[in-house]
Amino acid sequence: QVQPVESGGGSVQAGGSLRLSCEGYTEPCVAWFREAPGKGREVVAAIDTRDGSTDYAVSVKGRFTISADSPKNVVYLHLNSLKPEDTATYYCAADYCFAGSGTPPMGPSSYGYWGQGTQVTVAS
Repeated sequence: QVQPVESGGGSVQAGGSLRLSCEGYTEPCVAWFREAPGKGREVVAAIDTRDGSTDYAVSVKGRFTISADSPKNVVYLHLNSLKPEDTATYYCAADYCFAGSGTPPMGPSSYGYWGQGTQVTVAS
């Protein structure tokens, strides 16, 4: 198995946008998690690249969008209307998940292949 690789992090002002990329995964379900200093790892969004089904954390719904470019084998996380509380290290994770369940899994224990993370910093 190949570990996924994240890219696209950076520093932006509140209200700004970023696009994170996840490449190198070899399993159909991909999720983004984030971890801020002093806080636990939390799920942000997930996608089943076989049918495009997605799910989002309540805190980012309507601001973040997860998408997959299957021919390129890349999953994107579009971060819009960024807030200082979105500051965190963002991780891409991938694993197999059963098709037809409706939405991809959102728990970190569902994913066995993790990237090294990319830092997102939002200034107020």
